[in-house]
Amino acid sequence: MKLSIKQLTVITSASCVALFMSCSGGRGGSSNSSNTTGWAYNDPDWGGFEYQSGFEQETGPGLVFIEGGTFIQGRVEQDVNWGMDNVPRRVTVASFYIDECEISNANYREWLHWVNKVYSEYPDQYKAALPDTLVWRRPLAYNEPYVENYLRHPAYADYPVVGVSWRQANNYCKWRTDRVNEMLLVDMGVLEMNVNDQQGENNFDTEAYLYGQYEGVAGKKPIQDLSNQGETRRVRRDDGILLPSYRLPTEAEWEYAALGLIGNTESERMSDRKIFPWNGHVVRNATDSDRGKMMANFVRGNGDYMGTAGELNDKGDITVPVRSYWPNDYGLYCMAGNVNEWVNDVYRPLTFEDEDEFNPYRGNVMRKKVLNESGAPVEKDSLGRIRYTIETDKDIADRKNYRTADNINYLDGDGRSNLANGGDWTNSESNTETMYAGTPNSNGLRNLVSDLTRVYKGGGWRDRAYWLSPGTRRFMDERESRDDIGFRCAMIRVGSPEKNKK
Repeated sequence: MKLSIKQLTVITSASCVALFMSCSGGRGGSSNSSNTTGWAYNDPDWGGFEYQSGFEQETGPGLVFIEGGTFIQGRVEQDVNWGMDNVPRRVTVASFYIDECEISNANYREWLHWVNKVYSEYPDQYKAALPDTLVWRRPLAYNEPYVENYLRHPAYADYPVVGVSWRQANNYCKWRTDRVNEMLLVDMGVLEMNVNDQQGENNFDTEAYLYGQYEGVAGKKPIQDLSNQGETRRVRRDDGILLPSYRLPTEAEWEYAALGLIGNTESERMSDRKIFPWNGHVVRNATDSDRGKMMANFVRGNGDYMGTAGELNDKGDITVPVRSYWPNDYGLYCMAGNVNEWVNDVYRPLTFEDEDEFNPYRGNVMRKKVLNESGAPVEKDSLGRIRYTIETDKDIADRKNYRTADNINYLDGDGRSNLANGGDWTNSESNTETMYAGTPNSNGLRNLVSDLTRVYKGGGWRDRAYWLSPGTRRFMDERESRDDIGFRCAMIRVGSPEKNKK
């Protein structure tokens, strides 16, 4: 018997909890006792240790499951720019989840509405979340109507949001995580929905809740504490109820999902590589029913953004609704064209030489929670979030696995990435900034590559067909935005890489 999250609402007593946890596929395991001690699981008379077996992750709202595997990451056609920054190599990507569609204006405005309502005393938070609508302005082009209407007019509600920076996209992912997890607890009856009472720091934040820094309004069906009979408790991470964080996909995940090779393999053998998210080497539909129709929203040639009147080729003068054209074999829309999409990675031209074969990614920022003397997180900040601090050089040097704590700048010439013989191995005048001149040096020179440079993928409505190939990559400062760059969210898959098909 497999029970979903919503069925957790039936848990009203310790006996119900124990019974439920003994069911295979629910919060309990297939066995009622430990195979090493003989002690009973999920039984308050035996200490109340909670155990679950056969856990199956719930699919979050808007997400599609992507079964991982091995693939050839990198370009599949001529490198017209001679950038040589995405040489093909075989890697393996773990299973994960990704949004079916790009984040739309309506999706993003929901966040803006929440920020404006909850952080009414912090207007700077709302201003910081606003997309830059001035990205539509171009020299000698009349785009002012889009400046005024694209974000908020209902005609564009289902169009992809643009004018968002990489940082804004990450903040949206954090907000979405909290809202989805809050709704799960409300549906369970653990919390009551009290959004009108949430102001400033008094708002539901997933981490703050887990660390006891958010109480909210208790619901009518709290979780029974099997360790303390008659008591209730908050939901814990080891309950498996709260979903992992929404985030931007890594470059490897995005490229893997865009290719959709699940439709081109049989018994571990790939029958045909892809240039685009669809089969074939052309950009028109090859099926009998839709033959000749454009597969994506892009620029066909100089000055041709949508064809001629009466025969609009891709039916998009600018962007188009996020559920346009045909989904790829994973069921994902617009993984080519419409808007480019931010991914999580920091850009380096030679990442392909250094990246790991499993879940390749460049861009970790190692953080640690600010703890008090007892080892618990300090009070949350004015926005209701747990406080973090960036690990210092000493923190990294004290780690035995210091190499893995420097993934942004790995092998950029800085001492933390390379073990020097003798002396202080962290003492090095070479670092990312001096190697790439990411910030202006004494001569005023600057390179485009820095720790603020992020990758974006997929091609957009302003691009030629070349950029529709998932293997192509470009980069931009994480603080900047454009009228042809948006994003979609992803989430890790916990447990088995294969989804339970029962």
